[in-house]
Amino acid sequence: MNIKKKRKESIFKKYLALSMTAVFVGLSVLGVMIVFFVTQYWQADRWETLESYATTMSLSITDKIIIENDKAMISDTNGTIKETMQTLSGGLLTDIIIVDSEGKIAFFSENAKGITKNTVIKNEYFEKAVAGGLNEISDFGGIYDDKYYIVGVPVQYLQNGELIPVGAVFVTTSSQIYRDYVTTIIKIFCSAGIVIFALIFCFMGLFAYQITKPLGQMAKAADAFGKGNFSERVYVTSNDEIGRLAVSFNTMADSLDASEGMRRTFITNVSHELKTPMTTIIGFVDGILDGTFPEEKQMHYLRIVSSEVKRLSRLVTSMLALSRIDSGELKLVGKNFDITSTLFNIFFSFEQQLNDRNINVLGLDELEPIEVYGDADMIHQAIYNLVENASKFTNEGGDISVKAKTTKDELEIAITNTGDGIPPEQIGFIFERFYKTDESRSYDKKGLGLGLYLVRSILRQHGGDITAESKVGEYTTFRFTLPLPSKR
Repeated sequence: MNIKKKRKESIFKKYLALSMTAVFVGLSVLGVMIVFFVTQYWQADRWETLESYATTMSLSITDKIIIENDKAMISDTNGTIKETMQTLSGGLLTDIIIVDSEGKIAFFSENAKGITKNTVIKNEYFEKAVAGGLNEISDFGGIYDDKYYIVGVPVQYLQNGELIPVGAVFVTTSSQIYRDYVTTIIKIFCSAGIVIFALIFCFMGLFAYQITKPLGQMAKAADAFGKGNFSERVYVTSNDEIGRLAVSFNTMADSLDASEGMRRTFITNVSHELKTPMTTIIGFVDGILDGTFPEEKQMHYLRIVSSEVKRLSRLVTSMLALSRIDSGELKLVGKNFDITSTLFNIFFSFEQQLNDRNINVLGLDELEPIEVYGDADMIHQAIYNLVENASKFTNEGGDISVKAKTTKDELEIAITNTGDGIPPEQIGFIFERFYKTDESRSYDKKGLGLGLYLVRSILRQHGGDITAESKVGEYTTFRFTLPLPSKR
């Protein structure tokens, strides 16, 4: 088993173990509470029933009291007491014992265990019963071999307005019934608990698997990312937090994949861009120095060397600007300047290139002086990149148009060029670093994919922004904004 699989199983087992531990503790606490409250209720009900039986028996005996020689006695000539006693004792498996005023047993139920006429009830039990009532769990002074619930009430009669005790009634029942009841309750709960626990275990196991599966996929994908493979994705199966995390993870993977692709393309382009002009420069310079090229051709080759040096300079400048932007070291030197003049100067610098391809520039003659505040050099660089981009992608004999308008808050300039346009699936990436659209559509194939990224970064540092819109086969428009001086 490899490390990844062990890691995945570990997450699943830990999650399942924690969940089931919580369920077990919860069921255990619930079981203890249920058993406690049910048994408490059972005991209270049992005490109440025993007291009811004892009171009923005592009242039934009151009618059977006779007085002989000024002494009260319990008489059961017609067997009513015994009949009542047997009825009550049989219904709840109780022993009923009736004692006279001297504490001797007068009557007892037939099912009374270990009770005979000669059984002696200890005086302390008789006194407690006569004094107002007895409620306890004991072996009844050694009469029973086990613990019994014992209830005792006095038997009294009214004489001269005073209640005179003539005996006591004891109702007892074995505590084994209580233990059997508790055992039954526990067995029922345990059986139900085992079934519930098994069902919850299956449910939680499935639930834990559903949760840990995408996490395992993410761990696998992250390992692949660490090795440079950005093709791994997580399968999204839900719309909950885990599902949204998986979507975010895949989005991040797409971004990393795109960034890695752009990085590799950038490295390839930079390597090529550095190697090609350096090779050209070295070749022509060496040819001039060693006399390989005739003197009348040397100026021509020097112009080529100059062009290649300028291209290297632009590359280095772009890279330095990119580095300063990423590190936050780009400092703006603000001042008021006429942006219309900047536009004219930039288009004039492209005059030869535009004329060579018969590209018409429209709208410059309609522009009025517009003053803005900002770093003139940086904004010049941003507009230069936009015009350079437009000149690359304008079809031969096509048009580049410039429009400007101001609102209360900002200046908006739109630069539109005719041509193939930008496909909808690419337009969302054109302002990213190192991104290059289809090179087959570009007149100049020497770009590095940094120009538009620098444009957006410069404009945003000035409080503006840039957007693009395009229709394939017709046009592309870059529209950027800058705050007016009073709004900076």
